[in-house]
Amino acid sequence: MTDNIFIQTENNDKLKEECGVFGVYDFDGHDVASTIYYGLLALQHRGQESCGIAVSDTNGPKGKVLSSKDMGLVNEAFTPEQLEKLKGDIGVGHVRYSTAGGSTRENAQPLVLNYVKGTLGLAHNGNLINAPELRRELEYTGAIFQTTIDSEVIAYHIARERLNSKSVEEAVGRAMTKIKGAYSLVVMSPRKLIGARDPYGFKPLCIGKRDNAYFLSSETCALDTVGAEFVRDVLPGEIVTISPEKGIESDTTHVLKPAETARCIFEYIYFARPDSFIDGVSVYDSRILAGKFLAMDSPVDADLVIGVPESGNCAAMGYSMQSGIPYGMGFVKNAYVGRTFIKPKQKSRESSVQVKLNPIREAVEGKRVIMIDDSIVRGTTSDRIVKMLREAGAKEVHMRVSSPPFLWPCYFGTDVPARDQLIAYNRSIKEISDLIGTDSLDYLKIERLEELVGGNLGICKGCFTGKYPMEPPAEDIRGEFDK
Repeated sequence: MTDNIFIQTENNDKLKEECGVFGVYDFDGHDVASTIYYGLLALQHRGQESCGIAVSDTNGPKGKVLSSKDMGLVNEAFTPEQLEKLKGDIGVGHVRYSTAGGSTRENAQPLVLNYVKGTLGLAHNGNLINAPELRRELEYTGAIFQTTIDSEVIAYHIARERLNSKSVEEAVGRAMTKIKGAYSLVVMSPRKLIGARDPYGFKPLCIGKRDNAYFLSSETCALDTVGAEFVRDVLPGEIVTISPEKGIESDTTHVLKPAETARCIFEYIYFARPDSFIDGVSVYDSRILAGKFLAMDSPVDADLVIGVPESGNCAAMGYSMQSGIPYGMGFVKNAYVGRTFIKPKQKSRESSVQVKLNPIREAVEGKRVIMIDDSIVRGTTSDRIVKMLREAGAKEVHMRVSSPPFLWPCYFGTDVPARDQLIAYNRSIKEISDLIGTDSLDYLKIERLEELVGGNLGICKGCFTGKYPMEPPAEDIRGEFDK
């Protein structure tokens, strides 16, 4: 297969999530690679940089794993011929965007580890905050790393703990006592599929079932895609083990009290697909609610409410429902441009923002427009979008944001950058409004965040408040983000 070459665009001022994970064990012995492929297609929004599938035949030679991974999108990385060669009834898949560790083929997942007790296939979503120290500790005892990602640190620890454990799930539990941070894991051993979620529940993970096959997935939308029924969410801190002999087993040793959990609120605001449910809460409902809250708390006279596609659309609908101001389509989004594409040269007239989005003049001309987006990070894109609306004839542009202002970096798998790169740091809302050229600007109130998820789920608000669920790392573990 030819190499996929991607050139990262200038930062498009959107947050990026680290990864999506998907696992299947078909107790009837059917091949699962094509099912994983469709699951990954449904999770493509969680990572568009690299992807991979690893499978094993539980009735074949123990420890034989077939895998394929590449840079780029799922439908570019796999051909029908490749999927046909991936024979196995148990498997894991992964889509990745790097927030720590570089963008290289070596860092693509799943990771496959051969060791004394057999083989492990591992897919990880999240970020460890103690990965550097764990890595150094392992290197001093002779470990040789093939990648620069923290997922390999997790795989090594599981393999090491397996030497002194009765089972692979016990080894996962022991490894969990050492690793700190955000992680949802799907682990394939020769005869078991294991899912684990960090005790705070930063990242989502759920269980599905179709006939005699069991699934683990970052989001319920992928279960829908492959025709599986949702069974339940994996609890924060829970380890689930799936095998034909015992079905679903649960280990809740690491489970915290519900009030101590801290889900990433951006799953509900932006990362997850709106047709997913996370921990019993509809992502679509959360976004509609965010828009309604903005209309209640930050009303403005206008003729039209529009969303910045795609993530602003649901909140824009909610604003329209609450305010009675008509909702309209203000932009066309080029569906064929991913988060990585060849960047227009500095001297050329093409704008990377305009390659992705174009305003609809007939919709906005002569109108007072309320534009809803999910966040403003650096502000580099917002000012261009506002300018585009004005050039298309919008009389006024009022921006409403369905999250509070970013004031602190994130260490748990979301690439909120250092404080000095955040437009809201050391600036008033009026100053930000002047910088991006809006007639008015307002954000979702911090106290509304709990209401977005029903008022009874623990959430992380660290990027807004600087108060993290655990002590942040002393060293920056987040890697080099595109600036």
